[in-house]
Amino acid sequence: MKTPPNTTTGQPEPFTPGVTKGMVRQHAYALFRDKLPDHPLTLEDWVLAEKDLVATSEAENLPAR
Repeated sequence: MKTPPNTTTGQPEPFTPGVTKGMVRQHAYALFRDKLPDHPLTLEDWVLAEKDLVATSEAENLPAR
């Protein structure tokens, strides 16, 4: 019987300059609180967390109109 490939991996290096693995990890754990600890994060989860972190940071730094 074939088993599905394991899509979970360790945390990848961030691709955004100025963003650390710790920042992404903290944001990912806040985003996926309901998924953890039963299901480890996938590569897609890590990428989504980093993109969301960057978007949130940029939105908070926008000047008020």
